[in-house]
This record gives sequence, C-alpha cells and structure tokens, in this order.
Amino acid sequence: MEKVSELFGINVFNDSVMKERLPEEVYLILKSTIKEGKTIDSSIADTVANAMKEWAIEKGATHYTHWFQPLTGITAEKHDSFISPTDDGHIIMEFSGKELIKGEPDASSFPSGGLRATFEARGYTAWDPSSYAFIKDETLCIPTAFCSYCGEALDQKTPLLRSMEAINKQALRIIKLFGHNDVKRVNVTVGPEQEYFLVDKNMYEKRPDLIFCGRTLIGSMPPKGQEMDDHYFGVLKPRVAAFMRELDNELWKLGVLAKTEHNEAAPAQHELAPIFTTTNIAADHNQLTMEMMKKTALKHGLVCLLHEKPFDGVNGSGKHNNWSLSTDTGINFLKPGKNPDKNPLFLLSLAAVIKAVDEHQELLRISVATAGNDHRLGGNEAPPAIISIFLGEELLGILEAIEQGVHHDSVKGIKMNMGADIIPSIRKDNTDRNRTSPFAFTGNKFEFRMLGSASSISDTNVMLNTMVAEVFSQFAERLEAAMDFEKEINLIIKEVMQKHKRILFNGDGYSAEWQIEAERRGLLNLPSTVDALPLLKSEQNISMFERHKVFSRTEINSRVDIILENYCKTIHIEALTLIEMMNRAVVPAITAYTDKLCVAVLHKNNLGGVNATVEKELIARLSAANKEIYALTDELKIAVATAERTVDVTERAEQYRNIILRLMADIRHYTDSAESVVPSEYWPYPSYGELLFSI
Repeated sequence: MEKVSELFGINVFNDSVMKERLPEEVYLILKSTIKEGKTIDSSIADTVANAMKEWAIEKGATHYTHWFQPLTGITAEKHDSFISPTDDGHIIMEFSGKELIKGEPDASSFPSGGLRATFEARGYTAWDPSSYAFIKDETLCIPTAFCSYCGEALDQKTPLLRSMEAINKQALRIIKLFGHNDVKRVNVTVGPEQEYFLVDKNMYEKRPDLIFCGRTLIGSMPPKGQEMDDHYFGVLKPRVAAFMRELDNELWKLGVLAKTEHNEAAPAQHELAPIFTTTNIAADHNQLTMEMMKKTALKHGLVCLLHEKPFDGVNGSGKHNNWSLSTDTGINFLKPGKNPDKNPLFLLSLAAVIKAVDEHQELLRISVATAGNDHRLGGNEAPPAIISIFLGEELLGILEAIEQGVHHDSVKGIKMNMGADIIPSIRKDNTDRNRTSPFAFTGNKFEFRMLGSASSISDTNVMLNTMVAEVFSQFAERLEAAMDFEKEINLIIKEVMQKHKRILFNGDGYSAEWQIEAERRGLLNLPSTVDALPLLKSEQNISMFERHKVFSRTEINSRVDIILENYCKTIHIEALTLIEMMNRAVVPAITAYTDKLCVAVLHKNNLGGVNATVEKELIARLSAANKEIYALTDELKIAVATAERTVDVTERAEQYRNIILRLMADIRHYTDSAESVVPSEYWPYPSYGELLFSI
C-alpha cells in the first residue's frame, strides 16, 4: 500500500510537477500569474500545454477535457483525444496552447435563463490557471470558466472568480491602511463540510423515488430513528469504513485535502470535511468530492444520496461553508488573537461581516435556495430560514463595550479542570458553538450552515465575497479620509452595532420564541425558494453586483429564471414519480391485500360464528385510505398539467409550492398510514427500516 505522502496529488499537474517539467522562466511566469491573480500570458501557453500533455500521456491519459460547472448543479465535460493525423496515415499526440486556453461547448443546451436560444449555440470555456489540472478516468481535466458568445457567465465559477477579485481589491485597501504594504493579495479560503447518506444499492434500485428524485416520496418511520443518538460519531460499519478508505485514496490522488470523516446524527448518514483552501479550488474540490462519493459507493454495493432531505422524519444533509480571509503573507482578518479587544483589524473585519450580513440577509438565503433544501431549513435539524449571526458572549461583550464607550475586561486563557488528575486541563475557546445558528463565528472563521448537501458552494461564496467587499469599500473610504485612524475605527464599530445589532443572536435558533423575536427585530423570514428569489432583483442588489463587476443586470435576471425553472422541474419530476408509484404499485398493493381480507371475512362467515371484526376494520381503514390516495392522485395529475400550462415561471413556481407540494404531502399521509398495516410481502417498496439500517 502506498504511503499517503506518495499518493497525495499523483494525478494533479500541481506546482511541483510544473516546476519539474516547465522551463524555469515559464514556470516563474505561471506561478506569478496564479499567486497574484493576473491574466495569463498567452506566449507561454504552448509550452505549458505541451508539458501537460506529456505528463498526462505518461499517466495513461488519451483525452483532454475542459472541465466546467454549468448551472445544472453538476460538472460538465466534452472529451477530445490528443491524436492528430499525419500525412503518412499515422497519428501524433498533440495539444496546443490554444486548446488549453479556449474550448467551445454548445451553450444552448445548458440552463441560460434566456441568454442563449436553441439556434444560438456558441459558448466558450476558458482555462482557470489558479486551479490545477488533474487526471480522471484517463482524461486530462482542465478547470475552466464557461461563458456565452456575448460574454455572459453561464456557470458557477466565473462569478466566483469575479467575487474573489472584488473582495481582494477592497481588502487590500483595508490591510494597507494598517501598514502591511508588503501584501500583494488577499485570498478567501473555504473548508466545506459535506454530509451524505449511504444506502444499499439493491434496495435503492427498488425505489423509483430515490432513482428519479434522490429522495423518498413515501415511507413510514421505523420503530427506531435517531432518537438514541447512537449513530453520531459511532463506530463505522465495515462496508462504510471500506468505502471511506477508498474515497480518501481517490480524493488524495486528486489533491483534495480530505481530512475528517465520521457518522452523522441520522442512521446511514455520514460526513466528510476537508482542510481549508482557496475558494475557487475548494469549489472545484467539493464538486470532485461529490462525484467521487457516488462512484466509490457503487464499488461497495452502496449508493450515495446527496439530496438535502432523502428521508422524512430524520435529519437531512447540509454542507457547512467555513469562510475566512487571509493575506498572502499569512495575516488572517478573522483571527481574534489572545487579546481580541485590542485587535483593531479583527474587530473592523467582524464589524464588516455583521453589516454585510444584516444588509444583505436575503442574498445568503437565496444562495441556498433549492426545492430540496426548502424541506430541510427550519425543520429543527438545520438552521432556520431566518438569518442571524452567533458571536458568543465574549466577542459580543467586546463589541457592546465599544458601542457603549466603556471598558471591557476580556476573559483570557480560561482552563477547565476535568476533575481527574490524569486528564490534562484544557483551554476554552473564545466562543461556544451554536449549531442552531445559520452564521456562526467559530474561531478564525465564520461557519455558514444553511447550504444544502447537493449544492455547489460557489453561489454562497459569491454572495459572501461581494457583500463583504461592498462594506470594506465603504469602510476604506472613511478610513482613507480619516484624521484619526484609530478613532474612526471605533466610530465605525460603534455605528455598526447601533444599526445592525439586530442580526446578532446567541440563543436557540430552533425555538418558537426566536421566530417571534426575529420578526420584532425586522429580520427576514423567507421559508421557501419562491419567497426568497425575487429579492435578488432588487435595485440595491443589482447595483452592488454591477459596481463590483460580479454580475450584470442581465446575468442576475437570467439566474432568477434558471433557479425558478429548476425549482419547478424538480417538483414536476417528483409529482410524476409519485403519481406513477401510486397508480402502478401502491393502489394495487392495497387493493390486493384488501381483497385477501375480504376473502378471509367470507371464509369466517361461512364457518359461522367466527369473529371477523379485525378484518372488517382493516378493510374499512384501507379502503378509505385507498380511495383518498386514488382521488388525490388524480387531482395531483390535473394540478401538474395546469402548472405546466402556466407561462410565467414565478406563477408556475407558486403553484408547485402552494398546490402540488400540498397534494403530495396529503398522498403521503394516507400512503404511510396504509404502509404501517399492510404486510411487507404486499408492500411494493423497501421500508425506511430496511433502507436506513441494512448496511
């Protein structure tokens, strides 16, 4: 078995490979391009492309692809071989700088929100040299951005790179005011924790809802769920452990910094967390992680479910986005240090995040808006749909002291004695952890917990980066003109607390009292995608995105349409799947069992004097349920047809949310009730108990 140190990055055209294979001058130019975020020098492209090709061929690659992230939620690839014909009927292996820098996939077949029509097919992929190329499935994968013929972003990477540039520009203004003139770049770093479920492949294949929708549309709860808390951090089962080990190896080969893995709260649920890295690379790596989870699971007779709510009644799966900001010289804007009350850069950065999150609550909610995630948010298992910030008592106390102009005595270096001499005392952090908070400071970083497990992290980080860049630009203007720098910092923090303190909440985000309190504070409560998404088009948001060159008005409008269309399509598929399951399996199964009960009643009647009360009650109960299921299924079919005839996408989305989801819930109610009394030999699908506890 290879050592991890030898395994890590073996399929990546990383810095050490470039240093070894590129001429020194070319290597230094490319390294400077990557480090400082400069435009690639096209004169070195042929040399880099040739070195990539030779390395890839040595690794067994026969093809290359521009690997990109269209607005489908997954990645896309178009494979071209390295072969090129010669005059004598043979071939040579070629790969040019032009082919490295630019590709041309069909842009009309990807979601574009009207930016591309069927007859307008041209689109371009452009190399992102800041994210290393890698080999996957004998193919050289080149991370790229994807745009239309007219230059509009059609992917998740382009706005992310733009937002990283925006926050770099404004954060540089801030850091240089503190005298750090050696800083050349400020990088946003992210560590996305990924939750997922594993189920047995044979059982998965018997569930049309899992196959077509990624989640179960029906299913009654087994006698045991997650109430014993015994699965969380529990001993890994052999099949799961084997899957995790192979997954680690595959990710390490691709340079993905897979670090922590464990069982999560729900049965069959697990988590993987990587080490922090630059945001666009973290986004690429998270897409690779999700792909490798699915591929690796199949090798072990398992299926990886990335849906946000695959099982009703147990925890859904999220993705925690740990966000921080650091200079190329190692200064972390969000590091409190030993004396946070005497760390003006940290306090100013904290104030910037508070102001940004309060002023743009809707953008964070929109960044996690999907049909799947709507089932999860606010369900007492994940953060509520209301945005708030957790700082902990120590940091909140420091900010309140500045607001009130009083001295604050920081609590330093508290150690806890566990009561047994053999156990060493441990140092407490500045803050506790609040798992009910959507946006929590967790020491050197903020953890945004609202992302759905299937989502790209790009959307959230585009929003965060741009929001904070906007506030940094406002702070920089004031500080650059200030007569007294330190006094102005204190004044800024004081004003932020006076105007934006409402967003700070250290309590239980699951409680009913918080819902009332949040409304009193004037915080937004946007329970569904349909509620949240229209706010993206506000003039305040459009002007901010345009000012920082992250989105144009046209791009924002197109993305609203794309997300709403995807919302409608997702529920449309779910509704059609449920209709098919009811008509072809559930209704016939209940009918068959009811028929058997009727035969039993007749038999007992013929015997004379034999009591058939139980059978008669079951017949009445199941017949009533079956009648409701049959009628509601017909009603659902009509509602879906009506929605699909609705031209306006917002109106259509409202019909899916208000009518179709309600009908689906009603059908589920009667179906789950029937499942609880119909014998397993009659029920057509594996139960929740089998799916959750069979591995």
